Amino acid sequence: MRSFCQLLQLLALGITPALSVPFASRDVEPSPTAALDYGTYQGVTSGSVTSFLGMNYAQPPVGNLRFAAPQEPEPFTGVADATTYGAACPQQDIVLPELLPKNVTITTSGGLVSEDCLNLNVIKPATASAGDNLPVLFWIFGGAFEIGDASTYDGSLYVERSIALGQPIIFVAPNYRVNAFGFLASQEVLDANATNLGLRDQRLALQWVNKYISQFGGDPEKVTIWGESAGAYSVAAHLVWNDGDTGGLFRAGVMESGPPISLGTVAEGQQYYDQLVENVGCSGEADTLACLRAVDYVVLQAAIALSPSFFSYQSLTLAWEPRIDGQYILRGGMKYIQQGLYAKVPVIIGDCYDEGTLFSFANTNITTDEEFLEYVQSNYIPIASDSQIEDLGEAYPSDISEGAPYDTGLLWALTPEFKRLASFQGDWLWQAPRRYFLETVSQTQDAWAYLYKRGSVTVPYLGAAHATDLLEFFTSIDYIAPDALIFFTTNLNPNAPADLESGLSKLSDITWDQWGSDASAPPLLTFVDPAPEVEITADTFRADAISLLNELMLLFP
Repeated sequence: MRSFCQLLQLLALGITPALSVPFASRDVEPSPTAALDYGTYQGVTSGSVTSFLGMNYAQPPVGNLRFAAPQEPEPFTGVADATTYGAACPQQDIVLPELLPKNVTITTSGGLVSEDCLNLNVIKPATASAGDNLPVLFWIFGGAFEIGDASTYDGSLYVERSIALGQPIIFVAPNYRVNAFGFLASQEVLDANATNLGLRDQRLALQWVNKYISQFGGDPEKVTIWGESAGAYSVAAHLVWNDGDTGGLFRAGVMESGPPISLGTVAEGQQYYDQLVENVGCSGEADTLACLRAVDYVVLQAAIALSPSFFSYQSLTLAWEPRIDGQYILRGGMKYIQQGLYAKVPVIIGDCYDEGTLFSFANTNITTDEEFLEYVQSNYIPIASDSQIEDLGEAYPSDISEGAPYDTGLLWALTPEFKRLASFQGDWLWQAPRRYFLETVSQTQDAWAYLYKRGSVTVPYLGAAHATDLLEFFTSIDYIAPDALIFFTTNLNPNAPADLESGLSKLSDITWDQWGSDASAPPLLTFVDPAPEVEITADTFRADAISLLNELMLLFP
């Protein structure tokens, strides 16, 4: 079985696309430079790709800027090296559940980690230069807002493949603050205008792209934002930022396992702030936020490690995540969609078939119907009535054969309630809000949807689990997903262009219709076994159960 470590590492090192030719005949600089108005960076060229890595898009968030809004970079003299990746932001230590399959591991950044981490990577065709106005694919990594690092994802795959397809693009990937460093929430943080810092980091990186990408050969008016997991939830947040006003920062969005969802409030994050303050010894201070900013880094990291992670008993009720603050996020994501306050841009959105399995290993002590219902109500839907919870129990029955991983009958029932909980959690955070999103936005803009099912019936306990599709998107397995994103970034349509040379892309053999093209059976581009098989299926599974979840989710602010 492929390990989750492999999925996060993407097996992307050393990948060479089958087709790679320069898109122009200009000379290539072996040591290219980019002169920006705050300083000059030197990149590196390898074959048909030039990379500028680890460029600062903001000042180091240290000292008084720890737990503070990102600030534009300060000018520097000389030429800064941009030939290697910059530091990842501080990572949260993740303790794995004991019953998780032993060959599944979670890795955070494998490179340098530092608070001085607000850097980004620009990867472009080597011959691209100012005036080429190439489309831009802006990648936001995932990791439950707790871990993650842009250097894990090799964007050269996309640039090389885009050149081979004759549709050259530029790939940009920023680091942003995660865990408490990026998503601390409390009244103290709200008063200091320091909420949702990780999202604000991303927004500043988008502004950097808008200002500077033309010097690398990109077009600031042709930016597509794309993220997976927490990165996809981040894309959803940018779609509703300023009630849907993009500020000209992007023209399309791709959400890979992360639709707009209901969000908690800053007040609900107070408990995690207070615990952090206590764990670092700041409880007696008059200004606890100032104390947190001055705490030794090692002490702070150890305290953050004590906070709940996505493998804690509370699972997907995260300690560190975007929250409604009344300043940048005014309401839950589904409320924005319900009220029409979202960016009217083309979108692609999709999920894995068994999204909830990975996050259900920490709840194996839930073994009865009563325990399942109590956990769901207390952990996810405290505002639901007893009758609504009863309806939910009927919608997600204890019948093992109906749980996730799906289509596996009585197999992989780790506990009597494992597959039931996995089914609910996967629908609650992914399938239900994705479908609600599509039901609305398909009426106002172009929208496509996909489903990743590879491994669903062959991978024990996990199935087509959350993040298993990363191999599809970041390796050259069959290029279906990369090609779709390249076409979408270039043409605002993931289908192969009619004039594409025959045989260049497998997408030329299938038509991916928009989700709203068939009201009775909305089409999903479905990745099935064996690769590279894909087919069109109907987005109608678990219709009544998913409708109930959306009804409950809309009860939130």
